[in-house]
Amino acid sequence: MSAVPIQSSPQAQPRELSPARRALLRLLRRRGAMLGLAIVLVFVLLAVFAPVLAPQDPLQTSWSAVRKAPSAQYWFGTDEIGRDVLSRVIWGARASLLAGLVSVCIAMALGVPIGLLAGYMGGWVDGVISRFTDAMLAVPFLILAIALAAFLGPSLTNAMIAIGVSATPIFIRLTRGQVLAVKVEDFVEAARAVGNPHWRIALRHILPNTLPPLIVQATLAIAAAVIAEASLSFLGLGQQPPAPSWGSMLNTAKNYVDNAPWMAIWPGVSIFLLVLSFNLLGDGLRDALDPRHK
Repeated sequence: MSAVPIQSSPQAQPRELSPARRALLRLLRRRGAMLGLAIVLVFVLLAVFAPVLAPQDPLQTSWSAVRKAPSAQYWFGTDEIGRDVLSRVIWGARASLLAGLVSVCIAMALGVPIGLLAGYMGGWVDGVISRFTDAMLAVPFLILAIALAAFLGPSLTNAMIAIGVSATPIFIRLTRGQVLAVKVEDFVEAARAVGNPHWRIALRHILPNTLPPLIVQATLAIAAAVIAEASLSFLGLGQQPPAPSWGSMLNTAKNYVDNAPWMAIWPGVSIFLLVLSFNLLGDGLRDALDPRHK
């Protein structure tokens, strides 16, 4: 009776990671990006839970505690009319984060469709949009934001609109460049050869492949928007007093730098940390989403 040969089972092949998982692993390896993400999350928690975390009412004044130095009762000191600086810094995170997120959403909502149209259509459409974009880019970002905010009127809502419109040309230019590079790829030609309509090719095959650079640019644009909102509030064109805002706090603190430096230190440090964290996160996302970057 002949023996039946025992077939050895093939070795299990390691499962290949998806592009999204590989990008996530690359991001997790970058300590700077993780540090930036942690700081951003801290500010988000401060903004969301400001009513719970703030030790005092940010609008409550106390004439017996005018410009008090940091102490056990007032950790960050008080301002020129006795308001708790720590509470105002915590509540001011709401204005800065809201301005950063909303203005960048406005810029992407306007810039991505226009850039996609310019890059995909080409011809005179691309020429008109590109010249208009060049004209807007010729004006410095902050100068354009100040002009639009002054035209619309001083308020946080108008400041967000002004910042979003001022940042739109950057997203138009970036989207157009990515579309020009993607639309000549073989998979786009194959989609066109099988009879897909133009809108389906643009939205289903081209736009998803332009998202990684746009995500990175959006992260970096939030940092620029935070600085722009603080600048507009400093000039009186953003969040209006007595509502807390880091920029308006700096505007008030400039008159008391010698006598009460803590009034300027804490909002300035908050702006610095939030902008630095978004820049670190943006750099990490750029490295993680670009497989060619070592």
